[in-house]
Amino acid sequence: MLVTLGETGNVHRAAETLHLSQPGVTRMLHEIETMFECELFERLSRGMRPTELGLESIRFARNAISRLERFTENLESLRDGGFGNLSIGAIMGAAPDLVMQAVAEIKTMHPRLRIRVMGDTTDQLIDLLERGQIDLAIAREVPLEKRDLFSFEPIGNEHLCVAVRTGHPLCAVPEQSLSLAMLASAGPWLLQPSTSPARLAIEQAFHRATLSFPMDIIECGSVFAMLQLVQITDGILVLSEAVVSDHIRSGLVALLPIETGAALPPFGMLLRRHEAVSPQLETFLGLVRQRAKTNALHP
Repeated sequence: MLVTLGETGNVHRAAETLHLSQPGVTRMLHEIETMFECELFERLSRGMRPTELGLESIRFARNAISRLERFTENLESLRDGGFGNLSIGAIMGAAPDLVMQAVAEIKTMHPRLRIRVMGDTTDQLIDLLERGQIDLAIAREVPLEKRDLFSFEPIGNEHLCVAVRTGHPLCAVPEQSLSLAMLASAGPWLLQPSTSPARLAIEQAFHRATLSFPMDIIECGSVFAMLQLVQITDGILVLSEAVVSDHIRSGLVALLPIETGAALPPFGMLLRRHEAVSPQLETFLGLVRQRAKTNALHP
C-alpha cells in the first residue's frame, strides 16, 4: 500500500490498484502513521506527497517486497531440485571478459542454477542493488553518500580505445601521424551519453590536450547501436576495448594505434552490507575473483 501510494500520489487510484475501498486505504495509512508516530504523506488539495520519512518508509517497503519475491523464486527453485537463483548486474566494460566467463563457468558447475544478467550504467545498477532486484553489481564505486550501504571490492579497469570500420581512410594514415588533434576535426564521433564515465574521460583528455571537443557527434545510449554505426559510417568510436575486442578479431572494426590518455575509475563487485551471501553468490564471487586475477596476470 505504501509503495502504491508513493507511485500514484492519490488514495483513490491506490485503492483501485490494490482492489481495496478508498476508506480502507485511508484507514490503513492512518494506522501505520499512528504506529510510526509520524506523518508519511503530506495531504494536498489534489492528492498527496510523501514526506521525508514517507520516502524512507516507501524505500524500505519496496525493498522488502522485492526481496520477498526473490526469496519465493529461490525457494521454488530449490524445492524443485534446482540450485536457486542468481541475478547479476554489470557495466558493459566488465561484461565480456569477467561476467560472461564466470556465468559460463558456474552454469557448467550447476546446470540447474537460474541466472539473470542485466547490463546497465553504474547508477542504475546501484539502484537495482539497493532495491534488492539483483544480488551483485559489477560496477564503479558508489557515491560517497551511499558507501555505508554497500561494500566495494575492486577487480579491474577498462581501457578506452579508438576504433573505426575496416577500410576507413584513417587506417591508411601512418601511426606516427595519428594524434588526438588530427582526429578532432574528423567524424562523426560515436560517443556514450554525456554523463557516462567513458564520455567524461574522453572530454577530459581533450581538455588536457587543450583541444576543442568535437562538434560532430552521434550520442548513443546503446553499445549495440554504437557497434552497428561504426561499421556503416566513417564514425570514430570511443569504447571499452573489452567490448570492441570481438569485432576487432572478426575484422569488422579496426583499432587505431592512438593513446587518448583517457582514464576511467576502476570497477569492482558491489554487495549490500550486512547481508548474508548465498552459496550461489559465494561461488560466483570466487569465479569472478579468479578470472580478474588471471586477467591481471595476462592482460
